[in-house]
Amino acid sequence: MRLHGLDIARFLAFCGMVLVNFRIAAQVDPDGSLVSSLTNALEGRASALFVVLAGIGLSIGQASRGVLFARAMVLFALGVLNLTIFEADILHFYALYFLLALPFLSAPPPALLWAALGAVTVGFLSLILLDYEANWDWQTFTYAEFWTLEGFLRHSFFNGWHPVFPWVGFVLLGMWIGRLDLHRNAIQIRLILGGLTAALIGALPRYLLQGSELAEVFGTASIPPGPFYMLAASGTAALVIGLMLRIGDQLDQLGIAEWLAAPGRMALSLYVIHILLGMGILEAMGQLDGSLTPQEIFGFSLGFCAFSMMLTWFWNLLAKRGPLEELMRRTSDLFR
Repeated sequence: MRLHGLDIARFLAFCGMVLVNFRIAAQVDPDGSLVSSLTNALEGRASALFVVLAGIGLSIGQASRGVLFARAMVLFALGVLNLTIFEADILHFYALYFLLALPFLSAPPPALLWAALGAVTVGFLSLILLDYEANWDWQTFTYAEFWTLEGFLRHSFFNGWHPVFPWVGFVLLGMWIGRLDLHRNAIQIRLILGGLTAALIGALPRYLLQGSELAEVFGTASIPPGPFYMLAASGTAALVIGLMLRIGDQLDQLGIAEWLAAPGRMALSLYVIHILLGMGILEAMGQLDGSLTPQEIFGFSLGFCAFSMMLTWFWNLLAKRGPLEELMRRTSDLFR
């Protein structure tokens, strides 16, 4: 039986990414308001939830190595195309995460947790030993030399928007969660309580180290992705997943579960659409120059999320899957 809660969580992750990405694209500066604080809180959390859910999908779907490799190649191609218009693309990172997950598809659950911890450790050591700021212009958030071999490898594995180390740890954590019996109430409650605990512990050093030079490395901001960011974002992801699984049946009884779950099943297509169409509209309106207020870009983002729900509903009248989801499925079928 399909778990609607996972699809709902995926749609929520998509909405969080829309809020963050539209603000970044529109160059809107936070103003300390409630909507700015909410968007700040989602930065690095929504995308982490997206990646954890991808890991859960790997375990639940039980994809073969050939299928997973094929999916990675499709995602990498889509990501490289997307990079030409959106530098903060996550799809090519997904491809690299999937390739690194290949050896762990049949690994026992404890090995997945140890591997996730190893990914976080490698990422942390890289922050200490390497120059994280290399190639970055923090004023414009642009990355120089990306299209060179050295720049691509550095960006992808160390200091990009979602670097493999430590971000592949989210996939491995998701694979571990996917091995649990997610239909059981006890497991859902453990995810909620465990996730809440991890999120609170992860946030603690930020308050203890205020004003210290260590605050960045041990903080919960996603740039740079330190160990306590990974812990806090993992906890938030587990909390949201547990909550959505727990209330999935209640939402179904209210008749709104499918409205929220259907866009989650089309999240890959919607991700590309929010860049091509959503950011395209902002560009056509001349609103990528920082002229919008946080409230205006927040309202536009929520409107786009509502539009995504309606678009999914109309699309499902014509087809069972989104266009890119269908592409992924047909590619996977060639390797089954």
